[in-house]
Amino acid sequence: MLFLPARKLFLSSSSKTFLLLKSSTAPATYACLHSLHDCSSTSPRTLRFYSSSRFFLHLSYQRASRCSHTPYSATPVPRQFSGVNDESLGKQFIDDKKLMILRKKLQEIGIDGSSCTPGRYNGLVCPSCKGGDSHEKSLSLSVTEDGGAAVWTCFRAKCGWKGATTRAFAGVKSTYLTKSKIKIKESRRTITEESIGLEPLSSKVAIAFTYHRNGKLVSCKYRDTAKRFWQEANTEKIFYGLDDIKEASEVIIVEGEMDKLAMEEAGFKNCVSVPDGAPPKVSAKELPTEEKDTGFQYLWNCKDYFVKVSRIILATDGDKPGQSLAEELARRLGKERCWRVHWPRKDHISSFNDANEVLMFLGADAVRVAIEKAELYQIQNLENRCS
Repeated sequence: MLFLPARKLFLSSSSKTFLLLKSSTAPATYACLHSLHDCSSTSPRTLRFYSSSRFFLHLSYQRASRCSHTPYSATPVPRQFSGVNDESLGKQFIDDKKLMILRKKLQEIGIDGSSCTPGRYNGLVCPSCKGGDSHEKSLSLSVTEDGGAAVWTCFRAKCGWKGATTRAFAGVKSTYLTKSKIKIKESRRTITEESIGLEPLSSKVAIAFTYHRNGKLVSCKYRDTAKRFWQEANTEKIFYGLDDIKEASEVIIVEGEMDKLAMEEAGFKNCVSVPDGAPPKVSAKELPTEEKDTGFQYLWNCKDYFVKVSRIILATDGDKPGQSLAEELARRLGKERCWRVHWPRKDHISSFNDANEVLMFLGADAVRVAIEKAELYQIQNLENRCS
């Protein structure tokens, strides 16, 4: 098992694996690398799997005073919190009056901000979609450190509700009633590993999947052990693993970052993952223009990478949303150069759902066989003419 000093801060040039660290104040504390599914133990396979991946961890201190720090935060004024190390974390200020007004405004539109900590991202149940059937906490709410303003986004594919308050004394702007309108193009942030506080491996973590283009960090997506996701705001949408297909003539597309890593474990590096999951169903409308195709902006942002690709293997999930995603991708990429993966049977009733599940239960060989047996994508119009 790999052990690292929990408070030692460094970035490794030879490894791209970092963690979101929740650290105690004891300098002698040590942390270990664990499986996402079982934080009490790990196996050699789990260590090999994660050592070849590209995820990072974000630094987050949580103390008795309930203070927090993010390196790119604003610097408001009123009162200072106690119990914070100024040299390592910086000064923290919260205006109680502004925070009270802000929470009241959020409550009016259905967001319960009573337990949210200023200066960090908070996971909540979205009042628009209610978190779906699983009631997941898909709404990411960020409150400024002075408690004066907030922004939020729901990361469920069926919802996508987002909005912001300008300041606590001003109004609220959101897409709650205007989701169908075209979004105003937002300015994109430039981020680095240092600016978002990525740190080496530790326990009690949230994995950070880093999105690179030509070696430069352009976005970052996080996942904790409860499988809750959130992303850095106002960053460019691209495929995860984009640099791995820069010179590829054959590309595999999967539905999640863990599936991309499973493909690497099986020996397929020419693989990318979509950043936002799958749509609930195939759209009955004609394909929108590039500017209006908001749900697939990541594809348009990476279109140059697919110009010379002759074979595209769609290895999305086997459920209905996964099938819908495969169809939507094929419509945009050209069905004549697409192949479809069918995951192996689990029993006489069901099949495995994705690459990561096949890897865990059947091993890397089964993943390779499934990719090798991919079938040419069916073109409906051609089938109709031939029948």
